[in-house]
Amino acid sequence: MTSVENTGQLALDQNDIAQFVEQGFIRLDHAFPPCLADDARSILWQDMGMDPLNPAAWSVPVVRLGMYSQAPFVAAANTPRLRAAYDQLVGQGRWQRPGAMGSFVVRFPSESEPHDAGWHVDVSFGYENSDFMEWRANIVSRGRMLLMLFLFSDVGGEDGPTRIRAGSHHIIARQLAKHGDEGLTLRELAKEGFSDTSGCKEVLATGTAGTVYLCHPFLVHSAQAHKGQNPRFLAQPPLLPIPDMSAGDADALNFPVGQVIAQALCG
Repeated sequence: MTSVENTGQLALDQNDIAQFVEQGFIRLDHAFPPCLADDARSILWQDMGMDPLNPAAWSVPVVRLGMYSQAPFVAAANTPRLRAAYDQLVGQGRWQRPGAMGSFVVRFPSESEPHDAGWHVDVSFGYENSDFMEWRANIVSRGRMLLMLFLFSDVGGEDGPTRIRAGSHHIIARQLAKHGDEGLTLRELAKEGFSDTSGCKEVLATGTAGTVYLCHPFLVHSAQAHKGQNPRFLAQPPLLPIPDMSAGDADALNFPVGQVIAQALCG
């Protein structure tokens, strides 16, 4: 379903909302124009110092790049359709306008296994600790409203798509509900049981450039090796809350992200 700002149209229908609550994600095709992906890739190729026409020079399985705030990246994160979807999932006036496209992961065809594959959730606070395994998540998802996967290239099943464990967010929410505001570190979550989500259906985050996966912050996911031919460009920015708000405060429980949290808190 399409959306235009200030018309009252919605980006998501009731089936989309139900899927988000039940499975922890929705896929939005054509969420941003492919021309923005083209412009963004040009910037990323330049920053990597690599030639997109010379596969022999792609010598590593993965390159990670930092925050990007140039116009194509900001425009991609703020299309009318995406902004309408943020409102529906999180609540109008409860999220910060994305001002950058953070943390790009570029995967290249390689026989080598990537060093960063492994099931996890994206934790959202405690970054002052130098050990990233001590970064934390809690039941109100302090510091994050959504996990988002922006496809800046076409991604097929062989192109190292992110693996998603559908429905795993319910299991993680129940684990976090036992630990209050302090929550759990990534190390504790891994010990507590990403293995508990192993029975969840696995979904691959595939699609054409311009596709976006909007995910519950507790969704378990994993990288994998790239066995295709063309590099995969993916950004994974968080949708940040307005200060003093969270995905688990009283008002948030009326929206899809908070409904999952409310269910966990009710046992």
